[in-house]
Amino acid sequence: MASPKPAVLVVEDEASIRNGLCDVLAFHGFAPDGVERGDDGLRTALRNQHSLVVLDVMLPGMNGFDVCRELRAQLPRLPILMLTARGAEQDVLDGFRAGADDYVTKPFSVAELMARVEALLRRTGRAPLASEAPAFALGRWRIDPSGLRAESDGESVELTRRELELLALFAREPGRILSRRLLLREVWGFPDPDRVETRTVDMHVAKLRKKLGAAGDTLFETIRGEGYRLVG
Repeated sequence: MASPKPAVLVVEDEASIRNGLCDVLAFHGFAPDGVERGDDGLRTALRNQHSLVVLDVMLPGMNGFDVCRELRAQLPRLPILMLTARGAEQDVLDGFRAGADDYVTKPFSVAELMARVEALLRRTGRAPLASEAPAFALGRWRIDPSGLRAESDGESVELTRRELELLALFAREPGRILSRRLLLREVWGFPDPDRVETRTVDMHVAKLRKKLGAAGDTLFETIRGEGYRLVG
């Protein structure tokens, strides 16, 4: 028997955008459910089981930030993608503080939206069934995505999903300098990283270096003023 399609709730007051999003999601194999008002969206999300909520900010009945806070409090594992025309730095930060997992600013392309949706579902383990990502090598370490582990010579280290995404990106771009802006956009999902001041990239790289030991110190080269590069 075929697996059920992942259900996605779209909370968007503009009918043309809401219907368009539902059509795109249905085309890509999801089961979309569209709601116009924020308060109705909250009730629908709490009443039904969804794999993801796509949530606008400016909504009648209840704004998206308040909906997001309430959903995060009651359904802490539910992935939430905020979708809004408000792209100012403070709005992005408010979205993340409210508990959003990702933030996409209008206007957006269908390709960008679906890439964000699928990446978020993969991170939270709610993606449609597919073959598991293959293990890959990084220096002396073998990275096991399905087990969230790095292994080498009998040693095993647990990884967070964010750390795994960082390692996978470095592995895809050996020798290339990856700027902090690029990492914030590709791994953390910040839509406009130039407007965000944070040390989270440096802290995550430092943590990975510590976890991977001596190999980690040599794997990631710091390029002052530019970012990081995978070497070796």
